[in-house]
Amino acid sequence: MGRTLPSFPITIRGMLELLSYGFMQRALLGGIGIALAASLLGPFLVLRRQSLLGDGLAHAAFGGIAMGLLLGIHPLVAAIAAALIAALLMQGLVERSKVYSDTAIAVILSLGMATAIVIIGAVNGFNVNLFSYLFGSILTISSLDLVLIFCVLALIASFIFWGYRSLVLLTFHEELAKLSGVRMRLLVTLFSVLTALAVVISIRAVGIVLVTALLVIPAATALQTARSFFSAMVISSVIAVLSLVAGILLSYYLDLPPGGMIVMVMCLVFFIVVAYRKTASKRH
Repeated sequence: MGRTLPSFPITIRGMLELLSYGFMQRALLGGIGIALAASLLGPFLVLRRQSLLGDGLAHAAFGGIAMGLLLGIHPLVAAIAAALIAALLMQGLVERSKVYSDTAIAVILSLGMATAIVIIGAVNGFNVNLFSYLFGSILTISSLDLVLIFCVLALIASFIFWGYRSLVLLTFHEELAKLSGVRMRLLVTLFSVLTALAVVISIRAVGIVLVTALLVIPAATALQTARSFFSAMVISSVIAVLSLVAGILLSYYLDLPPGGMIVMVMCLVFFIVVAYRKTASKRH
């Protein structure tokens, strides 16, 4: 016998009952915080052609998580440390060793994944906790996770508010940013550090495998329709939040992995927007 799925349509009463559960409240609150943090950085990453930066940092964090579990260190603490080191190492490779950005990302990604694989082999098994970080476990977000998520969101929002003009100038015209006296090294370092933090908290929502989607897809969708950079950030945030909430609710009612459902909703929105834009351009 297969499992019985809930009947549709979902009733308002059923939704209210679902939202009364503490784990669902934490998942939705945490998910909204993660979506906002990732989507605020996303347009900068996409336009600077650093879409895979999140992937490299996520795999570095995976190595850190595996090391943390092996040494008895809290996995998120180990992930943050590994992601920050990876972000600074990538920047150092690009600036001082004249390595291309995508090459630096590939090297760090490979190192992080290799470290995790070696540790998994050393302990003769794939730890269940490690598995949950690989594919996400947003429905198990704790109160401590919520504090971390919203602290990271506050840092990212403050950074963008403080350096918005310089960040936009750096994104669209790097040479002009240099000539204008923008403190590029400081700006890029802070951006890399905050991206690393955003990646670590995003792992809780969609896992290491899909973390790039959370950073890139809402931003890529927004850039299809936005008339200004600021509007792209706003649209990206709205798409990310709505997709994440829809993905969590669908995953609960369909009894499917939330990380995968969240990304599938984001991809669906992306393809709808692309198709609509193509149709609209043909009409004109």
